[in-house]
Amino acid sequence: MSKGAATRQTILTHAAGLASQVGLTGLTIGGLADDLRLSKSGLFAHFRSKEALQVEVLEHAAARFTDQVVRPALQKRRGVPRMRALFERWLAWEQAEVLPGGCVFVAAASELDDRPGPVRDALVTLQRQWVDVLARSFRYGIEERQFRGDADPEQFAQDLYGIMLAYHHHARLLADPLAERRARRAFRRLLEDARR
Repeated sequence: MSKGAATRQTILTHAAGLASQVGLTGLTIGGLADDLRLSKSGLFAHFRSKEALQVEVLEHAAARFTDQVVRPALQKRRGVPRMRALFERWLAWEQAEVLPGGCVFVAAASELDDRPGPVRDALVTLQRQWVDVLARSFRYGIEERQFRGDADPEQFAQDLYGIMLAYHHHARLLADPLAERRARRAFRRLLEDARR
């Protein structure tokens, strides 16, 4: 990796962690330059605009999410083992030290849900892809006869997403020490219902 590419990765990793705390709109080229002891002009040369920086932060976070959550989970056997791996790795992602404010996508979703533009469009695309991974993984479990044949993969994906959003809210905002236990219980019930 070239020095320029390595610098860019360092910037994006730091920016993703910061965005998990202050949101994408809280990211500024000047603030990042100060944090990383880089010149504003040098940072600007990497991204050209705040909007381009925000989109690249989302793409960088998505690539890391794929490497840490999706790919390893998809190595598991289809059905219950794969769904459990997706849940466990997603939970670990939410708790990762490199994201001190939690999942950058959750922070961005509440921030951008009613702000049209390229950054929101990028987030919507990434979130749809993730929900599709969840639904498709569940559908494979139906094919393997580990889940009911009449179960709805899209409903399962939405319900699982809801569990994670509730976990984020209770763990981060409410500082509920039981948030993880409750998320795990809700996930077990979701799996049990899908297997009946």
